[in-house]
Amino acid sequence: MKTPPLNAFRYFDIAAQTESFVRAAEHLHVTHGAVSRQVRLLEESLGVALFERRNRAIFLTPAGRDLHAATQSIFEQLQSAVQRVQQQEQDKVLVLSCEPTIAMRWLIPRLPGFHAAHPDIQLHLVAAGGPVDFARGGIDLALRRDDFHWDRQLHSLKICDEWVGPVCRPGQDQRLDGQRLLHSRTRADAWSSWLRLSKQHARHTERSDYEHFYLSIQAASAGLGLAIASALMVRDELDSGQLQAPFGFLRDGSAYHLLSPQPLQDGSQRQRFAQWVINQCQACLTHLGLTQNDEPALPSPPQVR
Repeated sequence: MKTPPLNAFRYFDIAAQTESFVRAAEHLHVTHGAVSRQVRLLEESLGVALFERRNRAIFLTPAGRDLHAATQSIFEQLQSAVQRVQQQEQDKVLVLSCEPTIAMRWLIPRLPGFHAAHPDIQLHLVAAGGPVDFARGGIDLALRRDDFHWDRQLHSLKICDEWVGPVCRPGQDQRLDGQRLLHSRTRADAWSSWLRLSKQHARHTERSDYEHFYLSIQAASAGLGLAIASALMVRDELDSGQLQAPFGFLRDGSAYHLLSPQPLQDGSQRQRFAQWVINQCQACLTHLGLTQNDEPALPSPPQVR
């Protein structure tokens, strides 16, 4: 005997649950007649009556009750299986919110290495800075510099210190005096902070302002002046010779952190990404001859800030 179409069993199951072709039609977003036809076709295929139809009401027959017990169990199992499969697929995706400059100039060029090392993790990158709404944005992790206060309930893992210094195009005048200094709105105090920390002086300078930190660095690459840059963000350009750092780099007192609403030492994708980021940052800083006294490690228990 050929088994009737699954759709007919689904229509029957909903009609049996609601005890009404009309309510079943509303649930399935079809017409009353469509439900009635599917149930009739199922009855004809099985050769038994599944409902008694009396005064526009329907009642399950003994055969109908037996079949409904089976269809109810089957569709519940099917729904459960679908949810497990969907959850497994969602669990492969790691949503990372990352500050735009470090995302574009440092993280993205290194992502092929992450995908090669962790092919089971699908990283979805969202460019954003400052406070992050993990729940509303569906965010798993946020890579941020600690230039703002975040929720004390978040788990925080320090990745590395921030090292900064002036950069310019090779061959450009390396003196500070008389130079055009490139400023950015997103790090408005970058130059004043570096001059204070380095005990340098810049006299008779000109000024150009840019909306974002990465734009000022790009302007320096174009030979438009000197920009304060993060060592991490210009490591590749220093290697290729597109930029030079005539005064080196120093710590500015800030640091990069991974923020998460969940613990980071639970063996999850979050922990695996965190360890990869730490390793990459340390490798970059070491390559530039920059070291820090306290090498970050995955917390146990997690640091809460």
